[in-house]
Amino acid sequence: MRAFGKLIFVIVFCANVIGSLAADQPETLKIGAQAPDFNLLGVDGKRYSLKSFANADILAIVFTCNHCPTAQAYEERIKKLTSDYKAKKVAVVAISSNDPKAILLDELGYTDMSDTYDEMKIRAKDMAYNFPYLYDGDDQKIALAYGPVATPHIFIFDKARKLQYNGRIDDVEKPTGTPKNLDAKNAIEALLAGNPVPAPATKTFGCSMKWAAKEDNVKKEQTAWAKEPVTLETIDEAGLKELIQNKTDKLRLINVWATWCGPCVTEFPDFMVMHHMYRRRDFEFISISADNPDKKDKALKFLQGKFASNKNYIFNIEDKYKLIEAVDSKWQGALPYTILVEPGGKIVYSQQGPIDPAKMKKLIVENKYIGRYY
Repeated sequence: MRAFGKLIFVIVFCANVIGSLAADQPETLKIGAQAPDFNLLGVDGKRYSLKSFANADILAIVFTCNHCPTAQAYEERIKKLTSDYKAKKVAVVAISSNDPKAILLDELGYTDMSDTYDEMKIRAKDMAYNFPYLYDGDDQKIALAYGPVATPHIFIFDKARKLQYNGRIDDVEKPTGTPKNLDAKNAIEALLAGNPVPAPATKTFGCSMKWAAKEDNVKKEQTAWAKEPVTLETIDEAGLKELIQNKTDKLRLINVWATWCGPCVTEFPDFMVMHHMYRRRDFEFISISADNPDKKDKALKFLQGKFASNKNYIFNIEDKYKLIEAVDSKWQGALPYTILVEPGGKIVYSQQGPIDPAKMKKLIVENKYIGRYY
Protein backbone atom coordinates (compact mmCIF):
# COMPACT_ATOMS: atom_id res chain seq x y z
CA MET A 1 0.00 0.00 0.00
CA ARG A 2 1.40 3.43 -0.92
CA ALA A 3 2.10 5.97 1.84
CA PHE A 4 -0.29 8.86 2.22
CA GLY A 5 1.17 12.31 1.61
CA LYS A 6 -0.95 14.89 3.35
CA LEU A 7 -2.96 15.07 6.54
CA ILE A 8 -5.73 17.36 7.64
CA PHE A 9 -7.04 17.82 11.10
CA VAL A 10 -10.45 19.26 11.67
CA ILE A 11 -10.74 19.86 15.38
CA VAL A 12 -14.22 20.44 16.54
CA PHE A 13 -14.67 22.24 19.84
CA CYS A 14 -17.65 21.31 22.03
CA ALA A 15 -18.55 20.16 25.54
CA ASN A 16 -18.46 20.35 29.35
CA VAL A 17 -19.63 17.89 32.07
CA ILE A 18 -17.41 14.90 32.38
CA GLY A 19 -18.09 11.78 30.46
CA SER A 20 -21.89 11.62 30.67
CA LEU A 21 -23.93 11.19 27.51
CA ALA A 22 -26.89 13.37 26.67
CA ALA A 23 -30.25 11.66 26.43
CA ASP A 24 -30.35 12.66 22.75
CA GLN A 25 -26.75 11.66 22.04
CA PRO A 26 -26.48 10.87 18.31
CA GLU A 27 -24.77 7.72 17.10
CA THR A 28 -21.03 8.08 16.67
CA LEU A 29 -19.74 7.74 13.12
CA LYS A 30 -18.54 4.20 12.37
CA ILE A 31 -15.10 3.19 11.11
CA GLY A 32 -15.20 3.15 7.32
CA ALA A 33 -17.96 5.78 7.12
CA GLN A 34 -17.76 8.74 4.76
CA ALA A 35 -16.92 12.13 6.29
CA PRO A 36 -20.05 14.33 6.35
CA ASP A 37 -19.45 17.65 4.63
CA PHE A 38 -19.68 20.99 6.43
CA ASN A 39 -19.87 24.69 5.63
CA LEU A 40 -18.89 26.58 8.76
CA LEU A 41 -17.70 30.04 9.72
CA GLY A 42 -14.23 30.27 11.23
CA VAL A 43 -12.98 32.78 13.79
CA ASP A 44 -11.03 34.39 10.95
CA GLY A 45 -14.29 35.33 9.21
CA LYS A 46 -13.85 32.75 6.43
CA ARG A 47 -16.11 29.80 5.68
CA TYR A 48 -14.68 26.28 5.48
CA SER A 49 -15.89 23.01 3.95
CA LEU A 50 -14.32 19.69 2.96
CA LYS A 51 -13.39 21.32 -0.35
CA SER A 52 -11.23 23.80 1.55
CA PHE A 53 -8.85 20.89 2.17
CA ALA A 54 -9.14 19.10 -1.17
CA ASN A 55 -5.36 18.87 -1.56
CA ALA A 56 -4.89 16.97 1.70
CA ASP A 57 -4.81 13.20 1.89
CA ILE A 58 -5.89 12.77 5.52
CA LEU A 59 -8.58 14.60 7.45
CA ALA A 60 -8.90 14.56 11.24
CA ILE A 61 -11.85 16.09 13.06
CA VAL A 62 -11.66 16.74 16.80
CA PHE A 63 -14.65 17.98 18.77
CA THR A 64 -13.70 20.28 21.69
CA CYS A 65 -14.58 23.75 23.09
CA ASN A 66 -13.55 26.89 24.99
CA HIS A 67 -14.81 26.12 28.46
CA CYS A 68 -14.22 22.42 29.13
CA PRO A 69 -11.19 21.85 31.38
CA THR A 70 -10.23 18.69 29.48
CA ALA A 71 -10.47 20.53 26.17
CA GLN A 72 -8.26 23.31 27.52
CA ALA A 73 -5.76 20.73 28.74
CA TYR A 74 -5.36 19.46 25.18
CA GLU A 75 -4.97 22.81 23.41
CA GLU A 76 -1.17 22.85 23.40
CA ARG A 77 -1.00 19.22 22.29
CA ILE A 78 -3.35 19.94 19.39
CA LYS A 79 -1.16 22.88 18.40
CA LYS A 80 1.93 20.68 18.63
CA LEU A 81 0.29 17.97 16.57
CA THR A 82 -0.41 20.63 13.95
CA SER A 83 3.14 21.97 13.89
CA ASP A 84 4.79 18.55 14.08
CA TYR A 85 3.04 17.40 10.91
CA LYS A 86 3.03 20.67 8.98
CA ALA A 87 6.01 19.61 6.89
CA LYS A 88 4.13 16.42 6.06
CA LYS A 89 1.15 18.38 4.71
CA VAL A 90 -0.99 18.09 7.82
CA ALA A 91 -3.87 20.56 8.11
CA VAL A 92 -5.76 21.11 11.37
CA VAL A 93 -9.30 22.47 11.73
CA ALA A 94 -11.28 23.00 14.95
CA ILE A 95 -15.07 23.15 15.23
CA SER A 96 -17.05 24.22 18.30
CA SER A 97 -20.49 22.61 18.35
CA ASN A 98 -21.79 23.49 21.82
CA ASP A 99 -25.02 25.46 22.05
CA PRO A 100 -23.98 28.49 24.16
CA LYS A 101 -27.58 28.92 25.35
CA ALA A 102 -27.46 25.43 26.89
CA ILE A 103 -24.44 26.03 29.14
CA LEU A 104 -25.02 26.56 32.87
CA LEU A 105 -22.95 29.12 34.75
CA ASP A 106 -21.90 26.46 37.25
CA GLU A 107 -20.41 24.53 34.30
CA LEU A 108 -17.99 27.40 33.68
CA GLY A 109 -15.92 26.96 36.83
CA TYR A 110 -12.71 26.15 34.94
CA THR A 111 -12.82 28.93 32.37
CA ASP A 112 -13.10 32.68 31.86
CA MET A 113 -15.42 32.39 28.87
CA SER A 114 -18.21 30.32 27.38
CA ASP A 115 -18.61 28.97 23.83
CA THR A 116 -20.13 31.80 21.82
CA TYR A 117 -18.61 32.66 18.45
CA ASP A 118 -17.22 35.95 19.80
CA GLU A 119 -15.60 34.15 22.72
CA MET A 120 -14.14 31.58 20.34
CA LYS A 121 -12.37 34.43 18.54
CA ILE A 122 -10.90 35.62 21.84
CA ARG A 123 -9.74 32.16 22.91
CA ALA A 124 -8.16 31.44 19.53
CA LYS A 125 -6.22 34.70 19.74
CA ASP A 126 -5.23 34.22 23.39
CA MET A 127 -3.89 30.73 22.70
CA ALA A 128 -2.43 31.53 19.26
CA TYR A 129 -4.20 28.66 17.53
CA ASN A 130 -2.32 27.50 14.46
CA PHE A 131 -5.39 25.86 12.92
CA PRO A 132 -8.82 27.14 11.80
CA TYR A 133 -11.48 27.23 14.53
CA LEU A 134 -15.05 26.85 13.26
CA TYR A 135 -18.47 27.43 14.86
CA ASP A 136 -21.29 24.87 14.73
CA GLY A 137 -23.23 25.94 17.83
CA ASP A 138 -26.35 27.41 16.24
CA ASP A 139 -27.79 24.24 14.67
CA GLN A 140 -25.13 21.65 15.67
CA LYS A 141 -25.54 19.89 12.32
CA ILE A 142 -21.94 18.73 12.17
CA ALA A 143 -21.87 17.39 15.72
CA LEU A 144 -25.13 15.57 15.04
CA ALA A 145 -23.61 14.05 11.91
CA TYR A 146 -20.39 12.91 13.59
CA GLY A 147 -21.71 12.01 17.05
CA PRO A 148 -18.85 13.06 19.36
CA VAL A 149 -19.14 11.64 22.88
CA ALA A 150 -16.85 13.93 24.89
CA THR A 151 -14.29 16.67 24.38
CA PRO A 152 -11.85 16.36 22.83
CA HIS A 153 -13.00 13.65 20.42
CA ILE A 154 -10.93 13.12 17.27
CA PHE A 155 -12.00 11.56 13.97
CA ILE A 156 -9.29 10.79 11.37
CA PHE A 157 -10.15 10.16 7.70
CA ASP A 158 -8.09 8.89 4.76
CA LYS A 159 -7.74 10.33 1.24
CA ALA A 160 -11.17 9.03 0.27
CA ARG A 161 -12.55 10.62 3.44
CA LYS A 162 -13.31 7.26 4.99
CA LEU A 163 -13.06 7.17 8.78
CA GLN A 164 -9.93 5.31 9.93
CA TYR A 165 -9.67 6.37 13.58
CA ASN A 166 -12.18 7.57 16.17
CA GLY A 167 -11.57 8.35 19.85
CA ARG A 168 -9.11 10.05 22.18
CA ILE A 169 -5.96 11.97 21.30
CA ASP A 170 -4.01 10.20 24.05
CA ASP A 171 -4.59 8.87 27.56
CA VAL A 172 -3.52 11.84 29.74
CA GLU A 173 -6.31 14.35 30.35
CA LYS A 174 -4.10 16.98 32.01
CA PRO A 175 -1.68 19.45 30.40
CA THR A 176 1.29 17.75 32.05
CA GLY A 177 2.33 14.12 32.19
CA THR A 178 3.57 11.56 29.70
CA PRO A 179 0.89 9.60 27.83
CA LYS A 180 1.32 5.84 27.54
CA ASN A 181 -0.86 5.67 24.46
CA LEU A 182 -0.50 8.25 21.68
CA ASP A 183 -3.53 6.93 19.85
CA ALA A 184 -4.15 9.81 17.42
CA LYS A 185 -0.47 10.18 16.56
CA ASN A 186 -0.16 6.44 16.05
CA ALA A 187 -3.12 6.53 13.69
CA ILE A 188 -1.55 9.37 11.71
CA GLU A 189 1.79 7.60 11.47
CA ALA A 190 0.12 4.41 10.30
CA LEU A 191 -1.77 6.23 7.56
CA LEU A 192 1.36 8.11 6.49
CA ALA A 193 3.14 4.76 6.17
CA GLY A 194 0.24 3.27 4.23
CA ASN A 195 -0.58 0.83 7.01
CA PRO A 196 -3.85 0.02 8.79
CA VAL A 197 -4.47 1.93 12.00
CA PRO A 198 -3.46 -0.40 14.88
CA ALA A 199 -6.31 0.57 17.19
CA PRO A 200 -9.03 2.20 15.06
CA ALA A 201 -11.43 3.05 17.92
CA THR A 202 -10.91 4.10 21.54
CA LYS A 203 -13.08 5.54 24.28
CA THR A 204 -12.97 9.25 25.11
CA PHE A 205 -12.93 11.09 28.43
CA GLY A 206 -13.97 14.69 28.90
CA CYS A 207 -16.98 16.98 28.87
CA SER A 208 -20.34 16.11 27.40
CA MET A 209 -21.84 17.96 24.44
CA LYS A 210 -24.11 20.88 25.21
CA TRP A 211 -27.00 19.95 22.96
CA ALA A 212 -29.81 22.45 22.33
CA ALA A 213 -32.18 20.21 24.32
CA LYS A 214 -30.34 21.32 27.46
CA GLU A 215 -31.45 24.96 27.13
CA ASP A 216 -34.29 24.30 29.59
CA ASN A 217 -31.69 23.51 32.25
CA VAL A 218 -30.52 27.13 32.12
CA LYS A 219 -34.03 28.32 33.03
CA LYS A 220 -34.16 25.78 35.85
CA GLU A 221 -30.80 27.02 37.11
CA GLN A 222 -32.06 30.60 37.27
CA THR A 223 -35.24 29.50 39.04
CA ALA A 224 -33.15 27.68 41.63
CA TRP A 225 -31.11 30.83 42.33
CA ALA A 226 -34.29 32.67 43.32
CA LYS A 227 -34.87 30.10 46.07
CA GLU A 228 -31.44 30.50 47.67
CA PRO A 229 -31.41 32.59 50.87
CA VAL A 230 -29.94 36.09 50.68
CA THR A 231 -28.57 37.62 53.88
CA LEU A 232 -26.90 40.88 54.91
CA GLU A 233 -24.87 40.88 58.13
CA THR A 234 -23.46 43.83 60.02
CA ILE A 235 -19.67 43.96 60.28
CA ASP A 236 -17.24 46.14 62.25
CA GLU A 237 -13.63 47.24 61.65
CA ALA A 238 -12.16 44.13 63.24
CA GLY A 239 -14.41 41.92 61.12
CA LEU A 240 -13.35 43.72 57.95
CA LYS A 241 -9.68 43.33 58.75
CA GLU A 242 -10.22 39.63 59.36
CA LEU A 243 -11.92 39.32 55.98
CA ILE A 244 -8.91 40.86 54.30
CA GLN A 245 -6.53 38.55 56.20
CA ASN A 246 -8.39 35.68 54.52
CA LYS A 247 -7.51 32.84 56.85
CA THR A 248 -9.24 30.37 54.55
CA ASP A 249 -8.01 28.18 51.70
CA LYS A 250 -10.14 30.08 49.19
CA LEU A 251 -9.40 32.85 46.72
CA ARG A 252 -11.57 35.73 47.92
CA LEU A 253 -13.09 38.42 45.69
CA ILE A 254 -14.34 41.41 47.71
CA ASN A 255 -16.43 44.27 46.32
CA VAL A 256 -17.34 47.41 48.26
CA TRP A 257 -20.49 49.01 46.88
CA ALA A 258 -23.54 51.11 47.79
CA THR A 259 -27.12 51.38 46.57
CA TRP A 260 -26.63 55.11 45.81
CA CYS A 261 -23.55 54.40 43.64
CA GLY A 262 -24.56 54.12 39.99
CA PRO A 263 -21.47 52.23 38.77
CA CYS A 264 -21.78 49.85 41.73
CA VAL A 265 -25.36 48.96 40.87
CA THR A 266 -24.54 48.62 37.17
CA GLU A 267 -21.63 46.22 37.62
CA PHE A 268 -23.07 44.10 40.45
CA PRO A 269 -24.63 41.51 38.07
CA ASP A 270 -21.12 40.79 36.75
CA PHE A 271 -20.10 39.73 40.25
CA MET A 272 -23.15 37.47 40.43
CA VAL A 273 -22.01 35.77 37.22
CA MET A 274 -18.60 35.13 38.78
CA HIS A 275 -20.18 33.96 42.01
CA HIS A 276 -22.22 31.35 40.17
CA MET A 277 -19.33 30.35 37.91
CA TYR A 278 -16.69 29.74 40.58
CA ARG A 279 -18.50 29.09 43.87
CA ARG A 280 -17.96 25.33 43.58
CA ARG A 281 -14.21 25.92 43.36
CA ASP A 282 -11.86 27.21 46.09
CA PHE A 283 -13.38 30.66 45.64
CA GLU A 284 -15.83 32.98 47.32
CA PHE A 285 -17.33 36.36 46.49
CA ILE A 286 -18.02 38.76 49.35
CA SER A 287 -19.86 42.08 49.05
CA ILE A 288 -19.56 44.92 51.54
CA SER A 289 -22.23 47.61 51.49
CA ALA A 290 -21.03 51.14 52.22
CA ASP A 291 -24.60 52.29 52.80
CA ASN A 292 -25.31 53.82 56.18
CA PRO A 293 -26.41 51.24 58.75
CA ASP A 294 -29.98 52.63 58.75
CA LYS A 295 -30.23 51.74 55.04
CA LYS A 296 -29.68 48.06 55.69
CA ASP A 297 -33.18 47.07 54.55
CA LYS A 298 -32.70 48.94 51.27
CA ALA A 299 -29.37 47.24 50.67
CA LEU A 300 -30.83 43.83 51.48
CA LYS A 301 -33.71 44.38 49.07
CA PHE A 302 -31.22 45.20 46.31
CA LEU A 303 -29.23 42.05 47.04
CA GLN A 304 -32.35 39.92 47.04
CA GLY A 305 -33.23 41.27 43.61
CA LYS A 306 -29.84 40.12 42.34
CA PHE A 307 -30.10 36.63 43.93
CA ALA A 308 -26.95 37.44 45.90
CA SER A 309 -26.68 34.22 47.91
CA ASN A 310 -22.99 34.92 48.58
CA LYS A 311 -21.75 36.45 51.83
CA ASN A 312 -22.89 40.07 52.17
CA TYR A 313 -21.96 42.60 54.86
CA ILE A 314 -22.81 46.20 55.73
CA PHE A 315 -20.43 48.40 57.74
CA ASN A 316 -21.82 49.04 61.21
CA ILE A 317 -20.99 52.77 61.52
CA GLU A 318 -21.30 55.83 59.28
CA ASP A 319 -17.60 56.75 59.39
CA LYS A 320 -16.55 55.78 55.87
CA TYR A 321 -12.89 56.60 56.49
CA LYS A 322 -12.69 53.79 59.02
CA LEU A 323 -14.24 51.54 56.39
CA ILE A 324 -11.58 52.59 53.89
CA GLU A 325 -8.65 51.94 56.22
CA ALA A 326 -10.05 48.61 57.39
CA VAL A 327 -10.41 47.34 53.81
CA ASP A 328 -7.21 48.68 52.21
CA SER A 329 -5.05 51.63 53.23
CA LYS A 330 -4.16 52.12 49.54
CA TRP A 331 -7.79 52.72 48.64
CA GLN A 332 -8.49 56.42 48.05
CA GLY A 333 -12.18 56.10 48.85
CA ALA A 334 -14.07 56.13 45.54
CA LEU A 335 -16.75 53.51 44.92
CA PRO A 336 -16.94 50.83 43.74
CA TYR A 337 -13.77 49.26 45.10
CA THR A 338 -12.75 45.67 44.38
CA ILE A 339 -9.88 43.51 45.61
CA LEU A 340 -8.85 39.92 44.95
CA VAL A 341 -7.27 38.35 48.02
CA GLU A 342 -5.37 35.08 48.15
CA PRO A 343 -5.34 32.84 51.24
CA GLY A 344 -3.09 34.50 53.80
CA GLY A 345 -4.22 38.03 52.94
CA LYS A 346 -2.15 38.84 49.86
CA ILE A 347 -4.04 41.35 47.69
CA VAL A 348 -3.21 40.39 44.09
CA TYR A 349 -5.62 42.83 42.43
CA SER A 350 -7.27 46.09 43.39
CA GLN A 351 -9.48 48.40 41.37
CA GLN A 352 -11.04 51.72 42.29
CA GLY A 353 -13.98 52.14 39.95
CA PRO A 354 -15.72 49.51 37.79
CA ILE A 355 -13.85 46.33 36.94
CA ASP A 356 -13.34 44.74 33.53
CA PRO A 357 -15.39 41.51 33.95
CA ALA A 358 -13.46 39.58 31.29
CA LYS A 359 -10.13 40.53 32.86
CA MET A 360 -11.39 39.62 36.33
CA LYS A 361 -12.62 36.18 35.28
CA LYS A 362 -9.28 35.48 33.67
CA LEU A 363 -7.44 36.58 36.83
CA ILE A 364 -9.59 34.25 38.89
CA VAL A 365 -9.35 31.13 36.75
CA GLU A 366 -5.62 31.55 36.17
CA ASN A 367 -4.83 32.11 39.84
CA LYS A 368 -2.82 29.28 41.37
CA TYR A 369 -5.62 28.54 43.86
CA ILE A 370 -8.16 27.93 41.08
CA GLY A 371 -6.76 26.86 37.68
CA ARG A 372 -8.23 25.69 34.38
CA TYR A 373 -7.75 21.95 34.85
CA TYR A 374 -8.91 19.12 37.10
